[in-house]
Amino acid sequence: MKLSARNQISGKITEIIKGATTSHVGIDIGGKVITASITNEAVADLKLKVGEHATAIIKASDVMVGV
Repeated sequence: MKLSARNQISGKITEIIKGATTSHVGIDIGGKVITASITNEAVADLKLKVGEHATAIIKASDVMVGV
């Protein structure tokens, strides 16, 4: 599948924490972890499992930087 989003970062799933309706999926991208909040249904549909490869796809209208 091709996507228009250019911010695609590959990594390995480190954790999946399921809540009532939403799961937090941690993806290690080389020593740093990106956490995505997605529905439990999406976790099941994508058959996500800890240790498997995944890609974080980031589409945002704003990115803020602070120092």
